[in-house]
This record gives sequence, structure tokens and C-alpha cells, in this order.
Amino acid sequence: MLALSIACTAAAAAWIYLVAAHGGYWRTSQWLPPVAAEPGEWPAVVAVVPARNEAEMLPATLPALLGQEYPGALSVIVVDDGSTDGTGEVAARLARGSACSGGTTPRAPRRDGGRPVRVLAGKPAPEGERWAGKVWAMAQGLRAAEPADYVVFTDADIAWEAHTLRRLVAAAEGDDRDLVSQMALLRAATGWERIVVPAFVYFFAQLYPFRRVNGPGSRTAAAAGGCMLVRRAALEKSGGLAPIRDALIDDVAMGRMIKSQRGRCWLGVTRQVTSVRPYPRLASLWQMVARSAYTQLRYSPALLAGTLAGLLFLYALPPAGAITGLAGADTGAGPLTALTAAAGLAGWALMSLSFVPMLRLYRLSPLRAPGLPLIALLYAAMTADSARRHYAGRGAEWRGRTNPTRLRFSVVVQAGNEAKKVGS
Repeated sequence: MLALSIACTAAAAAWIYLVAAHGGYWRTSQWLPPVAAEPGEWPAVVAVVPARNEAEMLPATLPALLGQEYPGALSVIVVDDGSTDGTGEVAARLARGSACSGGTTPRAPRRDGGRPVRVLAGKPAPEGERWAGKVWAMAQGLRAAEPADYVVFTDADIAWEAHTLRRLVAAAEGDDRDLVSQMALLRAATGWERIVVPAFVYFFAQLYPFRRVNGPGSRTAAAAGGCMLVRRAALEKSGGLAPIRDALIDDVAMGRMIKSQRGRCWLGVTRQVTSVRPYPRLASLWQMVARSAYTQLRYSPALLAGTLAGLLFLYALPPAGAITGLAGADTGAGPLTALTAAAGLAGWALMSLSFVPMLRLYRLSPLRAPGLPLIALLYAAMTADSARRHYAGRGAEWRGRTNPTRLRFSVVVQAGNEAKKVGS
């Protein structure tokens, strides 16, 4: 009981730090700031949409992107990255519909969606160059883009409200930001989505507190891949996307790349950019997390062990201490039992309160907050499974593509085995 009491007290102290001093990660307070004055001349923007097997998603998202109420020039490039479901054909059909509605002056800003669209058939990466699948698709779109002041990288499952791009550009211009990104509101319609999705964003914000990302003097850097507006000059300064060519978590890598060159970044929450991709079953949500969790840990067994231990310490220990202490109090146990119960309850209460703003963002009941420890255990299992998949050769994927790091590992192992055979 002494050891449990000390551990629960340490966990409660850790939660006091997280809530009071860890960048206010739990507040969901970083919303796109209002702009005092819009630009006198609106800069040109090109949107790049990497799409692999997204024929179902594009009809729900591409028209919204084409229909942006943006006063400046906007063009869209959809990169069909080796799809097998007719993604390119669907994108071309939607583009033809936009061209018909937009009349004969496609570069003119129109409310009816008359924007120039190009559907680009993706090609394999050059021989000898290791590119992550999605980043290579993004790079192809960037190379094919006409000159523009800003590039928007967005996903094929992301739907934009009509005024969103206008607000993003106004914020970037008004505050001189090189990267403005918004965390898309993920779908939370099914039971499992309501359990897993808010916690997914909560844990992301805990790793990369948005307020610290937005501080020019902070080293914390991140972005949200569904909505990234990047100044073209900043991309050219970094040499395009080559510095993050093998990044499987491309949004965080993008934020780090821009911030490493002293670029100014902004990341926040929104309800105007939403993901329409459904995750109806636990298996699909499990895949969403497990495909990149071990990548986030840089394939390090030490970081994996530390992460799992940290999840247990922060999220499982307080309720375990609270329940054990309260059960012991009923039997008339001593002061250590009372201290364990108090520390456990304090830690549990703080983590629950910190989860409430995220639940409100997703318009879910705050009564769900005390269940965060169970969700954390579920995420711990997903993270462990991510490592298992990596070592089994089924690591992170993007729309069916295998983790290039794992591919390199497999090639090395295979070459080593072949060398042994030759030597024997």
C-alpha cells in the first residue's frame, strides 16, 4: 500500500503539471483568430489533393473545395495515386461538372464552383529515391502546380465549408504565417467513433500542444494533414517536399520542416473542416491508430516501452488507486489507504476534467470523461499492436502502401540471409 500510495501521489502531481503547465493542451482554445482587415489583393492558391482509392469520398468533398467562396485565383490538382477503384475517372467527372458550371473563364472567382481542376495520374517514385506514398503524391501535385502564393494540402475525405479558404488565407496574410493548419473534425457518429475519435485528438494535442506550436519561440511543431495552407516561398526555401520524403506522418513532418527554417506556424481546432470518412467498426478505428503509432515512436522499442508505461502510470494508476483505497477504507484501514484513495481520485478527476473540452468540441456528454482511462488502455493496446505489425512486416500504410522503413528493413534482412546462403 505504501508503494501504491507513493505512485498515485506522483501520478496526481503529474496531472497537476499537465493541466496547469503543459501548454493548455486540453483547452481546445486555439481557433482561427479573427482578422482585422482582409488583404487588398487576394493571393493565388493551388490546392493539392492526393487521392488513392477515394472514389467514394470525392463526390462528397471535391465539390466543396471547388465551391470555395474565395475572392482570389484558386486551382485544384487531384493526384490519382495508382487507384484501382476509378478515383481518377470520378475526379475527372466532377471536374467536368465544375467547368460546365463555371462558364468559359475558369480562373475567375465564382460562387458556383467554376475553378480549374487538373486530374494528374500519379507515377512511381524515381528509382533509388525512397518516398512515402502520400508525400510522393503531394510532391507530384506540387511540381505540376502553376505559380501561386500559397499551396493547400488537403485529403480526399475532407469537406470544407464555403468560407474556410478565405479565412485561412486572411489569417496567414494578416499574421504573416508560413503554415496555417486546422485539425479537421473527425466523424463521431457511431458508438465506437464517439469513444475513440475525441481521445485520438486529445492525445495528439497532448503530444503537440497547439498553443506551443503557435508560439514562434517554441520548438514544438506539428500540423494537421487534412488542412494545411503553406506559403509557396516557404516550400521553395526548404527545397519542396524532399526533406520529408520518407515521412509517414507527413503533417507533423511538415510543421517541423517549416519551423526549422524559422517559419511561423499556426495549428488549431475547427468545426468548418470535417472528415467524412466513416469508421463504423472498432477494426477500422484500430487500423487508423495502429498504422502509424509505432512510426510516431520512431520504431524505438525503448520509446514504446516508455509510452506504454506512461499510459499506465497516467491513466490506469489513478483509478486503480482510487478503487483500491476506497475499498480499503470500508474495512477500516489506516491513513495510507486514505492517502491512496485521495491521490487516485485527484488524478482521475483532473484527467476527466481535462477531457471535457474535447468532448464538448465533438458535442458529446461530459459524463463520458471518467471513462478516459479505459480508452487509454485501448490506445495502449493499439500502440503495442502497431509495433507487432511493424516487426511482422505489416507496418504503417497509406491507402494500401507499405511502410517504406519496414521495406528497407526487409530488404536488409533478405540480403543478409542471401549472403549467409552464399557463404555456406
